[in-house]
Amino acid sequence: MEYKRLNKAISETGYCSRRGADKLIEEGKVKVNGVTVGLGVKVTKDDTITVQGNVITKNVPNIYLVFNKPVGITCTTDLSKRDNIIKYINYPERIFPIGRLDKPSEGLIFMTNDGDIVNKILRSKNNHEKEYVVTVNKKITTSFLKKMSHGVPILDTVTKKCNVRKINENTFNIVLTQGLNRQIRRMCQYLGYEVKTLKRIRIMNVSLGNLAVGKYRHFTKNELQKIQLLIANSSKTEEAS
Repeated sequence: MEYKRLNKAISETGYCSRRGADKLIEEGKVKVNGVTVGLGVKVTKDDTITVQGNVITKNVPNIYLVFNKPVGITCTTDLSKRDNIIKYINYPERIFPIGRLDKPSEGLIFMTNDGDIVNKILRSKNNHEKEYVVTVNKKITTSFLKKMSHGVPILDTVTKKCNVRKINENTFNIVLTQGLNRQIRRMCQYLGYEVKTLKRIRIMNVSLGNLAVGKYRHFTKNELQKIQLLIANSSKTEEAS
């Protein structure tokens, strides 16, 4: 039987971070099998964890969804936030987003109840690709494409080299392996451009395809197997939009 620390088990449900779990445990708000417990307790998948009177664990298979996030939806598990992604999807089991996609952005985001896969995918040093289609407010020049692809100074660093391709006069395709906060918007802003629309169309081996805006689907068996291979050697955070 596999044991794991209580704070890790709580964080993997998406309820809160490990640090947040420790605080709840210290405040006496966590019970295991009906008994209030302290820090350092270890649990198994068969134990029932209750936080502030709500059962947050049960034997639910791992869930992996591909969701086409609309503009205006916020990638948060905080149900008090207006237009949050959890309420929008209204999935019958507890799930949470892998990473984020800004409220003004749209497109592909993964939803899951598997905390381990979240950490492995989000580790930027693993060089997992994310592909976007971006429309800006003025004509795209050769100079703009070159500078975007070679690296732009933002957030006290220089962005990694990336693949950038012009689609039409005002639209380009970009593939990132980095996840700085609002990275594409900041890169464009530095070069004097304003992002009008931003859509993520691919994460790693999974593409949005013709999935309608606001809809979700489950990973295919092949998609999940390929992702498991890609993250097999992942060492376990951040995101771009």
